[in-house]
Amino acid sequence: MAIDFFTKSLDEKYNPDSHLIDASTPPSTWYTDPRIFELEQRTVFSCSWQLVGRTDQVRESGQYISFEIAGEPVVIVRSSDGVLRGFFNVCRHHAAAVVTKCEGKAENLRCPYHGWTYDLEGKLILTPEFAGVANFDRSANGLIPVQVVEWQGWVFVKLEGCGPTLEEFLDADLIERIEPINVERLNWFERRSYFLNCNWKVFVDNYLDGGYHVPHIHGGLSSVLDNSKYKIETGARYCLQSSPIAAEKGEAQTAAARKGDQAKYFWRYPNFMINIYDEVMDTNLVIPRSVDRTEVIFDYYFADVADFAKAKNLASIAVSEQIQFEDVAICESVQHGLNSRAYDTGRLSVRREAGEHLFHRLLHADLSNGVTDRQSQKQP
Repeated sequence: MAIDFFTKSLDEKYNPDSHLIDASTPPSTWYTDPRIFELEQRTVFSCSWQLVGRTDQVRESGQYISFEIAGEPVVIVRSSDGVLRGFFNVCRHHAAAVVTKCEGKAENLRCPYHGWTYDLEGKLILTPEFAGVANFDRSANGLIPVQVVEWQGWVFVKLEGCGPTLEEFLDADLIERIEPINVERLNWFERRSYFLNCNWKVFVDNYLDGGYHVPHIHGGLSSVLDNSKYKIETGARYCLQSSPIAAEKGEAQTAAARKGDQAKYFWRYPNFMINIYDEVMDTNLVIPRSVDRTEVIFDYYFADVADFAKAKNLASIAVSEQIQFEDVAICESVQHGLNSRAYDTGRLSVRREAGEHLFHRLLHADLSNGVTDRQSQKQP
């Protein structure tokens, strides 16, 4: 019965081969059914490279960060040999979290439950009061590793061992576009999290609509962008939206915070965004918490983070936060409508929504592969 549901939802109600001029959005069940959410966790998020933190958080031996991907706890630590390693943050004794803080520094990784201790390379080195246990191989009970890679000052993790390297996953074209910007010249300043009562894909769809909603929802932002020259470019697994900035004509508070010649909005499948305005940047990480609950983590970066620049940086964040509040309201409205009997699917704008079209097709491929794998596992 479950396989029949997925087959109908993925194959009968959505055609990934449609060109943009003929394309429709996925059916509303993709955004409202817990079975789709569970399948996404096993496929989209377990098999993709996910951002978990910044390199500056784990520069020194013993520094660690912990995170959750697709419901799985992970810990990333700089080992004593200088190598950055990742592990499932699950003790091999009775499954407690070995690391309980989101970041810190330690000589070893000690589980607070029964004191089992692992070195920074994940090897089990201490098992208190475990004498006399038969057939126990300590060397086979180290922390289970996950893949981890650093790029552009960020740390990425992938749960599944198979699949593309980070470079293959990012798309060579995207790498070529981002590396000349030299985002590592910008300094991290602050993190803020926002919770939305909507499916994670609603937020991504909204981000990828090619500025379609900007004049209607974001008055301040719209005042500094030239929406008539808004450009949408797609690659194999990314979308770049860009617009000339006309700050001299804009609303004063927004114009003061959004300067430069051009605004650039990078989206990397499935859930990572990089927004750049000259020497101001923020990243957005979209985290599914449930079928209708989403966390979006904003990290803010500036060229200057000295004390004298703090007021200016906070003013820039205030502009971003106003935009986010506006997005929260419209995304929650969309989620409410997706649950209505009056809606199932909608069409896409050829001028604006090429990014959404790409997003939906990549999703379909991942979800379909997950259903195929499940079917093959059920074969005798």
